[in-house]
Amino acid sequence: MAKYWNTKVFSQPTAEELKRRAQLSMREAESKGKVYQPVVIQSSKIAETWWGNAWCENLEKYADYGSRLERGKRYVRSGAVIDLKIRKGKINALVQGSRKTPYKVEVRISPLKEVRIEHIMEQCGRRLKDLEMLASGTFPEELKELFTGGEGLFPTSSEISFSCSCPDWALMCKHVAATLYGVGAKLDENPFLFFSLRGIDIDRFIDVTLENRTEQMLRNADCKSDRIIDESDAMVLFGL
Repeated sequence: MAKYWNTKVFSQPTAEELKRRAQLSMREAESKGKVYQPVVIQSSKIAETWWGNAWCENLEKYADYGSRLERGKRYVRSGAVIDLKIRKGKINALVQGSRKTPYKVEVRISPLKEVRIEHIMEQCGRRLKDLEMLASGTFPEELKELFTGGEGLFPTSSEISFSCSCPDWALMCKHVAATLYGVGAKLDENPFLFFSLRGIDIDRFIDVTLENRTEQMLRNADCKSDRIIDESDAMVLFGL
């Protein structure tokens, strides 16, 4: 006889089971000519760079998703995220779970407002050395505020929404959590995905930032500085 308060507890697949199912799903996709972009974790860390780690740390600030986040870490480390693609304002993933067919995850992120883009350009343009490193694909840690600050590239909890085809009622299920941690690993490989995700064309961003910086330098070219020594003082200084 069924009881009202009876609840069925679903067992969680082991890491070995997840790996085996994920490999089967990828082989099946390959046989059909599908190209997947899996998340591969090479070490005990999900992300190696400071910016990849910063993404993961930002994720953990969203809300009290405790157990879901821990399960998400286990899933991504087990190779369960068999496909992850990052586009403008959207992340799509396939995550292997307890069933044969992978679950479909979609994460949507609101576009940045113009005022925040201008703030980020101002931050990047403060030092030409930082901008040069950014253009080469390396993010100097001096620009960390550009990502983690309240006006930075990382989405706040109100700017992000997610869905999953699994039956879990939670807003952030373990498959969504695994996807979001997978983004941290992908950002290790290509930090420019930060900009793509927020709808920023990185080439135009760098060009406009450089143009603004050049205009600022030209405006200040005729401004006299206390650090500049007059010609007469220079002659006295060097005994001329």
